[in-house]
Order: sequence, then structure tokens, then C-alpha cells
Amino acid sequence: MLSAEHMESLIRRYFDGCNDADIAGMVACFTPDAVHYFPPGMYGGAWRGADTIAANWAHRVATLGSAWTIDRVLTDPASGQAVIEWSHFKTAGGTLLRGDEWYVFDRDSGLISEIRAYYASPVDPDRPELALDGFDYEGRGYPMTCSVPRPHPSQTGT
Repeated sequence: MLSAEHMESLIRRYFDGCNDADIAGMVACFTPDAVHYFPPGMYGGAWRGADTIAANWAHRVATLGSAWTIDRVLTDPASGQAVIEWSHFKTAGGTLLRGDEWYVFDRDSGLISEIRAYYASPVDPDRPELALDGFDYEGRGYPMTCSVPRPHPSQTGT
């Protein structure tokens, strides 16, 4: 049976893999046929397969200086689901995105089989921070600056 500790630990391991652009580390967190869903018009639609998910995030680190924090975590072992709130720093362009992700875990393997991403704001290239209007992120203890060292070694030209 899934535990809250296992679920949170695996999500954090996945985010560590994202921040490190560690493709093998990310792949190890997913079932082979995992799917990562996005809002319409984002990242070319759903990413299908653990290898695709990992390669695409590693590419975002190299090209956008992407770095992520996990800001809140809720797990429900009985249903095999979890939800997190995150911050995505695109350091090369000085953009900050905020959002949530819904996770579904495979009961047999304990791995992530599905992620559904929900963004706090529509993409707007004229805004450096895509977040909920009027929400006091700083006052509630959310990160306001990127704490992940950037540029990443995979970034070229920075």
C-alpha cells in the first residue's frame, strides 16, 4: 500500500531530477507509460512516456534555465493521489510561473503514472510573474527568488 511518506518522497525526488536535469533520475519516478498533461497551448500538449517527460524537462533546464520548488504537498494514500503547489522559475528570461499538479500513483509499482498541471495564470509574455492576482505569496512564505543554482551546466551561452 502507498504511504504518504513514499508519495511525497517520490515527488520530491522527481523535482530534484528536474532541477538537476537528471533524465535517468526523473524516469525512475514514473511508470514507462506515464502522461503529463498541460493546459491548452502549453508545451505542445500532453507528454506521453517517462522518457519524453524527463527529456523535455531537461531541455527546459538547458534552454530556459528552468528551476522548480515544491511549495505545498498534500497526499491521499487511500486513493493513490497527491497534489502539490509549485513555483517554476525560468531564470534565463526572468519569468516566474505558479501552479498546482495533481498526481496519480500506480498502486503496483508505487510510481507516478499521471500528472495534471494547472497554472495560476494564462501565459502572458509581457508579465514576469504568472501568479494569482492579489495573493500574498511573500507574506505566506512562498519563494520569491530562485533558490536553485542557475545557470545549470547544461545551459549553453549563459
